[in-house]
Amino acid sequence: MFFLLGGSDKKARKAEKQGRAPAADSRVREAFLAGRFPVVTTHQVEGRKIAKVLGLVCCRGFDSEEAFFGMAARAMNKGAQAIVGYNENVAFHPDGSKYFTCYGTAVLFEYDPTDPESLPLMLQQRFRERDQRINDDMI
Repeated sequence: MFFLLGGSDKKARKAEKQGRAPAADSRVREAFLAGRFPVVTTHQVEGRKIAKVLGLVCCRGFDSEEAFFGMAARAMNKGAQAIVGYNENVAFHPDGSKYFTCYGTAVLFEYDPTDPESLPLMLQQRFRERDQRINDDMI
């Protein structure tokens, strides 16, 4: 009954979390918005063959973006290249707040040597860093 009398501190916690957003969150957001990390509701990505299923990834939060990008970050930390079978649920609480749950299956695609984007994002980043160091050494 405390929430009826004293209110909820969920908004304060949310503001605090947004103030200390990690660099990983921006990395995940950037990859998704650039189209390098697909999240689809179907069980396959058009034009790509799934080589390995890494497992279910799930995240919950009071904000839909927090739950969605948290789920994507967990998949990327596993080394995934995409999420298939994406789904989300919203639970409504008596105090008026919403609680979001996002989940899907993290997958790896078959390697295509003609497509440099077919490497997992973590490897792409390592190769870019290596190429940058080589270019810096040449200059």
